[in-house]
Amino acid sequence: MTYQRLRLSVGAAPGQRAFTAVVGILFTAFGAAFVLLPLTADALLRRITGFGDPLPSYEDARDLPPGMLPPDLAGSPADDGLGGMRLIGLCGLPFVLLGIWFVLRVLRTAAWLDGTRAEVRGAFLTRTVDLATAEIGAGAAAYRTGDETVLRVPTVVARDPSSGRQVTIPLRGMGLATLPPHELRALADAMTTGRPTGGRDGDVHALAGQLREMAARPLG
Repeated sequence: MTYQRLRLSVGAAPGQRAFTAVVGILFTAFGAAFVLLPLTADALLRRITGFGDPLPSYEDARDLPPGMLPPDLAGSPADDGLGGMRLIGLCGLPFVLLGIWFVLRVLRTAAWLDGTRAEVRGAFLTRTVDLATAEIGAGAAAYRTGDETVLRVPTVVARDPSSGRQVTIPLRGMGLATLPPHELRALADAMTTGRPTGGRDGDVHALAGQLREMAARPLG
């Protein structure tokens, strides 16, 4: 096999990337507005009520009836209600985090094959596993399309037996039914390089054979 770094055609199609990025930005903006609203209301109410006007000392307000004293001088917090609003505003943080995760997951998701080593990058982490020595099996991932149809895409799941690190490679390309034939063959070659044919390794050879069959029939 040729040992060269090959980028696999995994990830969303350009149209799906744009749509998901817009959704993620909207989630982030909604959450940020929810978090900032109580702070904005706090400043606005202080300006309207005059609670923000400073008093040099208690001497300036000693002749006022207790009910007219500013909350800071009356011994009660000025923003009992606003404190609760700030806590409610924290409910917007999950929307901010979810929106950021959406954007990063779509824009950063990628995979490469460098010789026998598969490198898969997600929203935050990048994991690398040597397919020639990894425990390999078949899996499936569910993807929801724009018309709410759920598609089950076959995947290759590789786990490093020593570190437990695991990567999942979907066998579907950007806007394609499967990965291109040369990428499927490269995965099959990486999985079987130097691997025995007996025992559990025989299952890996069988899976690699299925990948080569998919490459031989790109039209399904």
